[in-house]
Amino acid sequence: MKIDRLLSIVILLLKKNRVQAKELADLYEVSIRTIYRDIEAISMAGIPVVTYQGANGGIGLMEGYRLDRSMLTDHDIKDIVMGLQSLSSSLGGPNVSRLLHKFESIIPESGKEQFSVHTTQFIVDHSGWGNRAAQEGKLIKVKEAMSQARTVAFTYRNAGGAITERNVEPHTLVLKGQQWFVYAYCPDREQFRLFKLSRMSDPVVTETVFARRDLSYEVLPWNEERMEVSRAVQPFTLQFNRNSRHLAEDWFGVEALTEQEEGIYTVSVPFPEDAWAYGFILSLGPDVVVKEPAHLRDKIHKMALRIASNYEEVQES
Repeated sequence: MKIDRLLSIVILLLKKNRVQAKELADLYEVSIRTIYRDIEAISMAGIPVVTYQGANGGIGLMEGYRLDRSMLTDHDIKDIVMGLQSLSSSLGGPNVSRLLHKFESIIPESGKEQFSVHTTQFIVDHSGWGNRAAQEGKLIKVKEAMSQARTVAFTYRNAGGAITERNVEPHTLVLKGQQWFVYAYCPDREQFRLFKLSRMSDPVVTETVFARRDLSYEVLPWNEERMEVSRAVQPFTLQFNRNSRHLAEDWFGVEALTEQEEGIYTVSVPFPEDAWAYGFILSLGPDVVVKEPAHLRDKIHKMALRIASNYEEVQES
């Protein structure tokens, strides 16, 4: 018997006068017998549930009964549903969808239109543009391992290209900047490590059970994309023109642009100087130029020449 189902039934009964047992059974995907056991448990908790006989019968709360404290308002439910919709875009799976349906079902008919308007005013989609099915498969495996407190084994390729076999104790899933990370204790390293989900392959939930370790979430390294390398951050100045201005606005915001002359704009932003930063700058295209620092401009220039030479070799062949 799930406490979330009992709570959801109580909230539903507060919103509706009467509900059929079969309707509840279909909603929560359990048997009618289970629903009646739930109703008995709710009654034993001191909530006056009444069953009505006849064609218009069903299950309801005693007339006039209200829960004045610790109950969710319609606005609370709307905000929760919006949060669940955002979570559903990244986590997916039947559990989130089922929970969404539960909350949506307790809105009274008179308020459903307004509820629909409110919950579609903001849409947050954390899902990426790549192979979503592969990511969801990995998420399911890691969530399964965490819920069962079992280790998960996988092959890992770090940012430097090194491949290792890992067997870790997963404690937390982190979604940061459209990237999923697994914060896990690594017995081989005897410390917690942060693993990027996209760099994990062939995850398997093992039979090895582990005991969760105490964590202080305030000091967890959410701002480090990888723990193997300490990345020094320094200011970069990038120059954009009319053709590339929209890229600067998309990535850094319109307030970050400084107009130097008509049609020429600069943006100064802190970046970790590494392969990721080089690739990001090159991905902005030919209408973006590195102004400072000078050594970075030279680095990008040499990389652009190498890219051009690769295409020259293709044309010659």
